[in-house]
Amino acid sequence: MTNATAALATRIRDDLDRIAHPRASWLTPRRAPDGTEALDVLVVGAGQSGVVTAFGLKRAKVDNVLVIDKAPRGEEGPWVTYARMKTLRSPKDFTGPDLDIPSLTYQSWHEARYGADHWRALDLITREDWNAYLLFVRDVTGVKVENGTELLSLEDAGGLVAARVRGPGGERVIHARKVVLATGQDSTGRWWMPDFIEALPKPLRAHTADAIDFTALKGKVVAVLGAGASALDNAATALEAGAASVHLFCRRLEPQVIQPYRWITFRGFMKHLADLDDAWRWRFMARVLGLREGFPQATYDRCAAHRNFVLHTGAPWTNARAEGGRAVVTTPQGEFAADFLICGTGIAMDFSAKPELAAFHDNILTWADRYTPPEEERSDRLGAFPYLSPDYQFMEKVPGKTPWIANVHLFSIASTMSFGPSGSSINAMTTAVPRLVDGITKGLFEADVDAHWQAFLAYDVAQATVRETVEGLGQAAE
Repeated sequence: MTNATAALATRIRDDLDRIAHPRASWLTPRRAPDGTEALDVLVVGAGQSGVVTAFGLKRAKVDNVLVIDKAPRGEEGPWVTYARMKTLRSPKDFTGPDLDIPSLTYQSWHEARYGADHWRALDLITREDWNAYLLFVRDVTGVKVENGTELLSLEDAGGLVAARVRGPGGERVIHARKVVLATGQDSTGRWWMPDFIEALPKPLRAHTADAIDFTALKGKVVAVLGAGASALDNAATALEAGAASVHLFCRRLEPQVIQPYRWITFRGFMKHLADLDDAWRWRFMARVLGLREGFPQATYDRCAAHRNFVLHTGAPWTNARAEGGRAVVTTPQGEFAADFLICGTGIAMDFSAKPELAAFHDNILTWADRYTPPEEERSDRLGAFPYLSPDYQFMEKVPGKTPWIANVHLFSIASTMSFGPSGSSINAMTTAVPRLVDGITKGLFEADVDAHWQAFLAYDVAQATVRETVEGLGQAAE
């Protein structure tokens, strides 16, 4: 840490201390069935959403919180793993992890590290700098994180949630009153590719979320399915690694270039979409998610700068086979042979694919269970999203079958249908995280309301001392 960032850290801690009202602790420790002290909240995922949720809870005086992540420190989330863009796509002045603390903004960190002139000249934030900033936020706010620890399952434990985890010391059970799943893009499903692609030998294909050895693609013909930003990022990375040619296949006749998330980034929408009825929420988010995420100019230019980049429109893949050590895909325009295939095809909702959801995967309420849209707005893909409570909790398909899942809050990309931009979204953090934290603290308070009442009745701390007088009323002093 440089002298300037160390000074910034001191300033942040001072700022947080100045606004720490109310300071009173209000949670009573709970004992787990094994005699240990249960956490108030276990947060799964130490990416930006998980760390900032824990920070928000600390500001609400919920201090008995642990964040776990299966990745090593510094490799949480996508930024230095499967994210392959050069910079973030968000404008540099978007705030989020700071939770409206000016000294904790990315700008403050950047200026401390590189200087104010560098900030003014900056166009977009590099993903490596964003990752370093998130680690700074984690450290300066004192969020407790246990890396190298993977969640294996969640079970009911008589008013608590039992989380079985595997970490450096082996397997153990962590008990918590509340669990937050801040597990990113595939939190309630799996990275998806067409079945006929998945059936090909692994050396011939990958998903954009996979660890891909791009150096091995030098001199190869690469075919990419999808025309979203991630697909183009991977196409560009292959080109920059020396691929002989990269062919990107788009099912639309014209690629999607509108970024709907730019329009919905205003306070009213981000804060209050979840307050609308189901019809309006569905209408808005079906439009947003139906358009998919467009790519910015710089992302396209990164590909188009290479003469060996070819864009095929109106060309979905309908089948594939392995032949002579290569992959041959079928499109409406004919067959195409490539040495390697990359699928930028996103996520499929599949609760059964996640071990941590196994105990209740078949009882998670979905949007299809709760709402039937007009025929022209119907989407089986969106209907599979979980239908969450106003506090980001899972809800039951069959009431009473797994009531304990009300103690499990979901804060990830799968929250989108219920809340709009929320988990996994930088631009929504300043509205979404406080809403999540309020929901968690409301549940903790309501569960303890009788104990709070009894404590209130027993409260007898006097704030003044009244001296006894010796003179009666109306008597004059002699």
